[in-house]
Amino acid sequence: MQDWVGAIFIALLIIGALIGLKALSRPRKTTAEEFEKAAAENSTMLGAMSNALQELVDPGFARAKAVQTQMKDGRYQKKKDEGDGAKETK
Repeated sequence: MQDWVGAIFIALLIIGALIGLKALSRPRKTTAEEFEKAAAENSTMLGAMSNALQELVDPGFARAKAVQTQMKDGRYQKKKDEGDGAKETK
């Protein structure tokens, strides 16, 4: 009797694994805009490694990447407010 219980458990485990893998293998439907946004935000491991190597070889590349991120954020070549934070009024 215990052999049947074990066999049923293993069969249910295999069936559950197959159903889970089938659900995971289904392609997710995305629009072109979502794909482009995800591709721009997430870099691949190969891309990250090539960027790191490029920064080591060419020091100007690191500065260029910093400038690109500043331009995206809209804070390139803007003067920083220095001081205690209180603005003087006249």
